[in-house]
Amino acid sequence: MNVTLPYEDILYEHRNGAAWITINRPEVYNAFRGQTIEELIHAFLTAASDKAVRCVVLTGAGDKAFCTGGDQSSHEGDYDGRGVVGLPIDELQSAIRDIPKPVIAAVNGFAIGGGNVLATLCDMTIAAESAQLGQVGPKVGSVDAGWGTAYLARIVGEKKAREIWYMCRRYNAREAMEMGLVNHVVPADQLEAEVASWCETISQHSPTALALAKRSFNADSESIRGISGFALNAVKLYYDTDESKEGVNAFNEKRKPEFGKYVK
Repeated sequence: MNVTLPYEDILYEHRNGAAWITINRPEVYNAFRGQTIEELIHAFLTAASDKAVRCVVLTGAGDKAFCTGGDQSSHEGDYDGRGVVGLPIDELQSAIRDIPKPVIAAVNGFAIGGGNVLATLCDMTIAAESAQLGQVGPKVGSVDAGWGTAYLARIVGEKKAREIWYMCRRYNAREAMEMGLVNHVVPADQLEAEVASWCETISQHSPTALALAKRSFNADSESIRGISGFALNAVKLYYDTDESKEGVNAFNEKRKPEFGKYVK
């Protein structure tokens, strides 16, 4: 029996042993606000404690986007739409890593900025042929100076990770698979079925063995958690500067940012 839980910004479904968590804000390309992050954390903790859940799928509603990071139009408390500061984003990232079950990112469209970081953190990623992945941080006065950089380098290598962040290009699904950022690519209309097939395979395997394997994989990169915590404090200071604000203002005003005047 499929089980659903009520949320406002996300959907939670229990499908045949897998928890499907869907960011349900297609009108803003599944960008997240504070409430979205809180609901995602709750959903991952729910899946972690549910013995009937053998694996988790993270995806986005519609066919345009998986997630495009922080919602630039949202202003909730200290959250200014840039995706890190003012949000418990570190708690969500930890939830994805710490849940003792495999997490699959089903990338159905744009996985940009903070959304690309979420897909990177998932244990495996399956992408539609129409998907596009990449970073925009330095173009808009932002950066994920923790998991989004250091862990990315573990996956795609130092040179490619630096290219992704320095150049802010978009990569199609095949390019992402070639660099190791994506495990498998399928036609868009086959994505859900393919992910369900992977979940079915996982559900037939030993849950304890899978949990131990995940803990073992994580142990090798656990030091990045400390880097991420330190970086969040540094990024908070950066976001309060005129330089960072110039990036967001330029984005909202649909113009090129004038970062040159901030060169020291």
